[in-house]
Order: sequence, then structure tokens, then C-alpha cells
Amino acid sequence: MDKQDNRQAAGQHAPQDPRQADARPVLEGPDIARVLTRIAHEIVERAKGADDVVLLGIPTRGVFLAQRLAAKLEQITGRTIPVGSLDITMYRDDLRMHPPRALARTEIPGDGLDGRLVVLVDDVLFSGRTIRAALDALNDLGRPRAVQLAVLVDRGHRELPIRADYVGKNLPTSLRETVKVQLAEEDGRDTVLLGVKQTAQQ
Repeated sequence: MDKQDNRQAAGQHAPQDPRQADARPVLEGPDIARVLTRIAHEIVERAKGADDVVLLGIPTRGVFLAQRLAAKLEQITGRTIPVGSLDITMYRDDLRMHPPRALARTEIPGDGLDGRLVVLVDDVLFSGRTIRAALDALNDLGRPRAVQLAVLVDRGHRELPIRADYVGKNLPTSLRETVKVQLAEEDGRDTVLLGVKQTAQQ
């Protein structure tokens, strides 16, 4: 998701973007902390200890979520969990349909990905095309033992056969609605906003 023009100070509860003027929060800071703790425990349970887990966040907010998950996994397991980022810009299938995008950073932990359980982390799962691009990017970087997906919000409307393994909140939406994740590292506060798309004025 795109950066806000004006980052909000921590503790504010009214969105600054006029397109989100009628948006309502569906998750607040404490809710996000709780669901990330739950996802961390689910990863440990499914990975039988998370010994070979690597977290890769999809920029921008997926990277911050991956870092938070890594910290929670370290609290649970007592081990440092490798965490990095995976830029998908050049793997998107809509490059020709939109203006040029700024490249983000891909950072792979020093031990690489081969033979590891890679958990991709993103903020919102929608059509599935972002994750398809992430899988293509991952294919050029190594051969993981398995790949899983963790998302903060699943809003439905899949266009590809992609399903998240770990979901913070399932949020049924219409195509007229918008879902905006704000995180303190980028936006000054933690919240998930559900709004309605505003049509352009003629």
C-alpha cells in the first residue's frame, strides 16, 4: 500500500487522507499486537519449534510486520529468527498498466533460503497477485523447503488460487470498500481502517 502524504503522530485516531474520511477502525494497536502474538505461536506449532524458519516481509508494511513477528518468535523460542525483505516490483503483472514504481529493498538473511521454511509476510491479502509475484521473486533467490504466507488481514476477492496459512483477521469486504493498514513505523500509529472508495469528482 502507498505511503500517506502526511504521516500521523502517534496516538491520533482520525485518518488524515480525505479519501479515508469515513473510514472506521476494525483493528487498533492492542488488537494488532494480539493477533501477531497468536500468529507467532501458530508458526511455532506448525513448524515444530521454528528452527529453520525465515521471515520475509513484502515492502512496505509487510517488512515491519515481519520484524515484529521475528521479535515475538524470539520471545517464544529463545532463538533469533532470520528476517528480511522481498521486493516484488519487477515481478508484478501490472507493470505496463501503471506508472513506474520505485524499487524497494530485497534483503536475504546471511544463511540464505535453501532448505528453509520461508514465511512470506504481508499486510493485506486481496487478489493474490502480489503473492504470486513474491513467489516468482523467491524462485530466483533460492529453493526453500516450503513457503508459507502470513497476513494481517484477508479481505477476500481472490483472483488466483492463493490462500494464507496464518491470518490475523478475516475481513469480508465489497469491491467498493478499501482496507488501509497503518503501522507506527511508517504512519505513526497502528490501525486497520475500513472505508469506501471515493469516486473522482467531475
